[in-house]
Amino acid sequence: MYLDIALIAGCTVIFGCIAGLIERSWVSGPLIFMAIGYFFGPNMLGVFSFSANIDTIKILAELTLAVVLFNDAASIGLKPLEKHPLVPTRTLLIGLPLTIILGAVLAAAIFPEFTWVHAALLSIILAPTDAALGLAVIKNKAVPQEIRRGLNAESGLNDGICVPFLLVFLALAQGQAAEQSLGQFLLTTLVKEIGIGILTGVCAAAAGWILCRHAVKAHWISKRWIIVPTISLAVMTFGLAQYIGGSGFIAAFCGGLLFGDKLHGAYNDEFEESEINGEIFSLLTWLLFGTLMMNIIKDITWQQLFYAALSLTVIRMLPVFISLTGSQLSTEKKLFVGWFGPRGLASIVFIIMLMQSDITYSETIINTATIAIMLSVILHGITAFPWSKRFKQGAPKTPAD
Repeated sequence: MYLDIALIAGCTVIFGCIAGLIERSWVSGPLIFMAIGYFFGPNMLGVFSFSANIDTIKILAELTLAVVLFNDAASIGLKPLEKHPLVPTRTLLIGLPLTIILGAVLAAAIFPEFTWVHAALLSIILAPTDAALGLAVIKNKAVPQEIRRGLNAESGLNDGICVPFLLVFLALAQGQAAEQSLGQFLLTTLVKEIGIGILTGVCAAAAGWILCRHAVKAHWISKRWIIVPTISLAVMTFGLAQYIGGSGFIAAFCGGLLFGDKLHGAYNDEFEESEINGEIFSLLTWLLFGTLMMNIIKDITWQQLFYAALSLTVIRMLPVFISLTGSQLSTEKKLFVGWFGPRGLASIVFIIMLMQSDITYSETIINTATIAIMLSVILHGITAFPWSKRFKQGAPKTPAD
């Protein structure tokens, strides 16, 4: 165990020393750590002696995603987002539903053994995008602010919005929603998950802001310690919302928006340090995922590979392009927004939720979704810097973020 700790810490040290080079290259941190987990894991070299189970990855992925969502939202705040509402509004209200519908239709066509419930489950699992995996684009100032903040806000909210839909179709697949109509069950779950999530996030963030503001004024805390309540507030907001019955992801993102809006500009360095800590947890999650992914994937078929490729291209890009039709964004920018919807932590959590359920065709769904995540880590990592760089030349200067 201690050798495992030393090896993982050593990999993190090396990565930290070359992180600047990585950000300017075609590879990404998640890709590197997923590869380390795979090659050093039990299915290849067997260097790592630990045996991470599904529950461990789920908890780590959930907490990491909560911290990343909170930090990203806090670094934006409400006011800057209000200036550029077009991308997240259209992609969430138009693009996301179209993505789920198109994904379900194609899943039913490619996998004829699926019922419409199974097709919808696969589509929902691969619908949310990953803010952590998309940092190479979101943090690259060569990309226009409107696109960066739009992608960040979209990824912060779409996973939380997808949670109630996933719960509904999981319940349908297991026959748990037979007592009431589908419409009533869906509406109840949506209101509960989203409503409680927003309320919890806002209340927790407001309480945290009041406490931090008073602590700073009373000189109970110095600026460099603000990172501690920031990370703790993200975890607390997520855990509290999940316990009450709401979406912890929506709570974390909405809470971060309010918290960052109140403290915007005063603690930028501290927020950046908190974001780095979230990125480290994210890399560890990808390492654990790499050690287990070959245990998850079994008997790959061409249908699974085909659908995984479609999920990253047509199923995502066409609805996003349609949702942005009529806007002033150029064709390239619309395609850019559509392409950079990487699948990551949220989809991993959804896969684990499916693995913990007892439904038919779960192996096919899990295989397909896992392949899509692996392709996303590779392809989005390879294309993030080169395509983002295209915006740099000739782009007008924008105010500092």
